Amino acid sequence: MTVASKTSSAATPAVRVLNLAGIDYSLRSFDHDPATRRYGSEAADKLGVSSDQVFKTLMIQVDETPVTALVPVSGQLDLKALASARGAKKAQLSGVAETERRTGYPVGGVSPFGQRHAVPVVVDRTALDHSAVFVSAGRRGLEIEIRPEDLVMLTNAQVAKIAALD
Repeated sequence: MTVASKTSSAATPAVRVLNLAGIDYSLRSFDHDPATRRYGSEAADKLGVSSDQVFKTLMIQVDETPVTALVPVSGQLDLKALASARGAKKAQLSGVAETERRTGYPVGGVSPFGQRHAVPVVVDRTALDHSAVFVSAGRRGLEIEIRPEDLVMLTNAQVAKIAALD
């Protein structure tokens, strides 16, 4: 992996955060099909990587507190497991408008880095099974390839079993 150029035209807030932190990563782009709604699966297919390595970024309300959850696109978020990991009673998916307002990113391009409002992050433990994982870079068709340890460190994430894998 290499650090992308700081002058890159792809300098989303997520990329700027990584550049400022000096984190080693790669940017991977693909032509996003506007008709596609399964953004993570599209990324895995078009980048030619396992759907276990591509993590979707979800905004969740956990006992009324916003939380960012990262789970592999090969599975589904287990809301009860997330609530339990956060010591809470319930969790529910935030709506599209709330997600976009809180993060500053479009749905399908939400990155765990550089969100408008910082919130706690929980990463499914399967991320640590890989030498590299992929997360959105802040827009559809642009992914960040990063070591999972760097993802956890930079987001100050809690690692827990929060995904029900297919």
